[in-house]
Amino acid sequence: MAFKFTEEQLNTLDKSFIVELFLQLQEQNDKLAGEVQDLNRKMELLIEQITLSNKNRFGRSSENMTDANQICFMEIDGTIVFFNEAEAVSDLDAKEPETLEPKPARKPKSVGKKNADLSGLPVNIITHYMTEEELVAEFGKNGWKQLPDAISKRYRFIPAKVEVDEHHVGVYASKKDGRIIKADHPQALLHGSLVSPTLAAAIMNGKYVNAVPLYRLEQEFSRYGLNITRQNMANWMIRLGESYLAILYDYLHQKLYDYHVIQADETPVLVHRDGRPAGSKSYMWVYRSGHLYKDKQIVLYDYHKTRNSSHPREFLKDYSGICVTDGYQVYHKVEKEREDLRIAGCWVHYPRSIIIPEVSLHVA
Repeated sequence: MAFKFTEEQLNTLDKSFIVELFLQLQEQNDKLAGEVQDLNRKMELLIEQITLSNKNRFGRSSENMTDANQICFMEIDGTIVFFNEAEAVSDLDAKEPETLEPKPARKPKSVGKKNADLSGLPVNIITHYMTEEELVAEFGKNGWKQLPDAISKRYRFIPAKVEVDEHHVGVYASKKDGRIIKADHPQALLHGSLVSPTLAAAIMNGKYVNAVPLYRLEQEFSRYGLNITRQNMANWMIRLGESYLAILYDYLHQKLYDYHVIQADETPVLVHRDGRPAGSKSYMWVYRSGHLYKDKQIVLYDYHKTRNSSHPREFLKDYSGICVTDGYQVYHKVEKEREDLRIAGCWVHYPRSIIIPEVSLHVA
């Protein structure tokens, strides 16, 4: 607890000390008043944001705040639950409504939908026929005729399996001069590695398409009898990226220049091993085609240790058009150096108060 002077103690103090004490209190009071004012401003801003959010959520132009299929917190009959609403309010003992009022007829299922779902898949025809002895026993000799087959279709899933391809390459030597040649054979994807194109594709699909961590892929492959570690897979992905995907990256980089409008942004990432102390901050720069180009989307990542203007300057050096960014000044710095490049602001960063002034003059 802070020390407090009594009235008797103040009467005994030197005048110069009292003046100094008063000036300190005055300075402290001004500082606290400024902090209170700043907190009040932030509180008003938060209140306005909540008000605006509630209006957007519950108003006439309501927007769903969560995906219908996602688990979320909600209040049901005064109780907070964390299930989807269907599970929260379901009751298996509830009686069905007894009304007999006619309801609109359901749209009949498209007859060709099942065939459309099966189109493009290989079909294995499996026959189930009775033997002639069975037919004679049932109908008598020549007492039956063959009708069109009754056909039913079912999906068949074949689990993945792992095999070893052992390549035997013919080696031949000349009897005259000892010259040795080999028969034509496919080159290894990575020199000195057991990884094949099919295995590499499976790892890439699992990690980068289905977002399965490498440790789970390691467990999955182990169940198939394939003993490879996550370190093996990580090394393969890096080497394959450097050897093959870098070519595709450079090609897409050039194709990105064909778009009139592109987007750019950068975000910090923590890096543990790049010659600097663990946890050092680096930046991942992202360049992509605009969202209006839906047919051929291009998204390219450009990693750098810093956030200076040299990185977008180098990446965009051959681009002529419009680049949509946030307000980071390095983009505008590059724009001032060029006549064929225009930096456009992103609407997400545009002050919302200008767009909806009747709701709030402060919410951005």
